[in-house]
Amino acid sequence: MTKITIGLGDNKNVIKACELFKKEHDDVEITLVRNDDDLVKAILDDEIDGVVRGSLPASSVMKQLNSKFSDISRATYINGNDVEFLLTPVGIDEGSTIEDKLKIAIHCGEFLEKQSKKVKIAVMASGRKGDYGRSEEISRSIDESEQLTQLIKENTDFEVKNHYILIEKAIADNCNVIIAPNGIIGNIIFRSLVLVNSWPSCGAVTFGINEIYIDTSRDQNTRGYLRSLKLAYKLANI
Repeated sequence: MTKITIGLGDNKNVIKACELFKKEHDDVEITLVRNDDDLVKAILDDEIDGVVRGSLPASSVMKQLNSKFSDISRATYINGNDVEFLLTPVGIDEGSTIEDKLKIAIHCGEFLEKQSKKVKIAVMASGRKGDYGRSEEISRSIDESEQLTQLIKENTDFEVKNHYILIEKAIADNCNVIIAPNGIIGNIIFRSLVLVNSWPSCGAVTFGINEIYIDTSRDQNTRGYLRSLKLAYKLANI
């Protein structure tokens, strides 16, 4: 029996998703928790096979996990419209340094390799290469994107290309890891694709811990939470 715990906040689509999931899987025991502390306890419980954030707030959960683990990162798993990729960083306080983004890139690549997938990384910036000099912020972002691209080449065997601001080309090139300039931009990209344009997302995979924890938006629909449950189940049974 696979044991999965999911958080229940104000968004009751979580309940509907659990009902649909249990109709498809009779070998799963699902437990609902209603506060951050119980969700963290479930993540740290070796008896629980997978945990999904559901519709609980994220800040307290990540704060507690970061106090216990030093190497945590996240990437949202988007798979829709004939595309499939990990988008990162997506937490508004994540990916603020080149070192953070390099760590995330390595985590994403290793995750995909475990699923026997060839890694193809797109590094993003806040402007085209030719936009250099238009503002200090844009120039700094372009510099950082080029440094990050070089560091990924030096530290991994992953295929990587700097797509600068051209996310549409990164998606058209079938890149399966897209690294935003920072977590704020990554979060906006996620909301634009998933919450506005309804691209299917399985939630964010959490790296740097042995436990399976799928982070989700409090604003997801029923199908979104159902996909997150399916991902947790899949990872728990690999």
